[in-house]
Amino acid sequence: MLKLIQSNRELTALLAIVALFGLLGALDSQSFSFQTLGMIFGSAQILMLLAMGATVVMLTRNIDVSVGSITGLCAVSLGILLNSGVSLLLACLATLGVGMAAGLFNGVLVAWLRIPAIVATLGTLGLYRGLMLLLTGGRWIEGLPANLKVLSSPIFLGISPLGGLVIILLLGMFWLLSRTTLGRSFYAVGDNLQGARQLGVPVDRIRILAFGINGAMAALAGMVFASQIGFVPNQTGSGLEMKAIAACVLGGISLLGGTGSIIGAVLGAYFLTQIDSVLVLLRLPAWWNDFIAGLVLLAVLVFDGRLHQALDKNLRRQKYARFQPQKETDKSKPKPEAPRPSRRMNANKNGVL
Repeated sequence: MLKLIQSNRELTALLAIVALFGLLGALDSQSFSFQTLGMIFGSAQILMLLAMGATVVMLTRNIDVSVGSITGLCAVSLGILLNSGVSLLLACLATLGVGMAAGLFNGVLVAWLRIPAIVATLGTLGLYRGLMLLLTGGRWIEGLPANLKVLSSPIFLGISPLGGLVIILLLGMFWLLSRTTLGRSFYAVGDNLQGARQLGVPVDRIRILAFGINGAMAALAGMVFASQIGFVPNQTGSGLEMKAIAACVLGGISLLGGTGSIIGAVLGAYFLTQIDSVLVLLRLPAWWNDFIAGLVLLAVLVFDGRLHQALDKNLRRQKYARFQPQKETDKSKPKPEAPRPSRRMNANKNGVL
């Protein structure tokens, strides 16, 4: 049973989402509808993109805590370019380039300069956040053009163009990680670094690429953010890095690398967003959001730790169980009877020749 849960974390996350919707329907049946599903999906798009990027990095046994700052920097870059008269397409492409460059810089620090990922990205978190504030002078960017907001307007089944892009990216990333040699390289690097080197996997390039993909996803998240709210605050992206990592852990991505599925990470992102949305629908005060989300995450981490301990214990028991039956069979074998003395031996013993 434990092994089944561990190997089907995507199903576990999906069941948690269904259970939360069931709770919402039981408490307030009018709040649950197809429109609610679309609303939560629209709110979860930013976190989904960040979770997809964080998945690739975590598969290589690294972690990036600067994605929130990259998201804010990219949102600011997009706003400045659009307000300067640059066309929407060119501004989006330039913003994507900014995000990829920031991610690749993180990868270079980790792969080539051998700085631990948590230390390197903590440094760039402050660097990108400071650059964002320098570009804006600490002010909000407002007055974004209307064609940017159109990208977040629902057009089919409540899904916007950016929502369709998120779905396409999810399917593409799933195919990349599960069906291609490049995708399997991310798993190999995180599972066994030395073994991957011996197999000829370009370990440094894979890790740099993972951070580059993460930066590109953060850039897209910044675009979605600016498109949805129509302006860019000076604290855009704060705290998103922790939510992205939490979404991955909820979906079964291992912090030790080499394990997990991008589908699970996206479901984890949806579940975290669903918690906030359900609290709003139930008209609970906003200050409960972080508390309940943190409580749920802590419970999942404790459950995940206990699950790994139980699985390791079972593996050790199975490993040494093969010696146990041999001992039992030795004990169960009847002891050989002593040979009965022959008549001649009895006669000699009695003095009879």
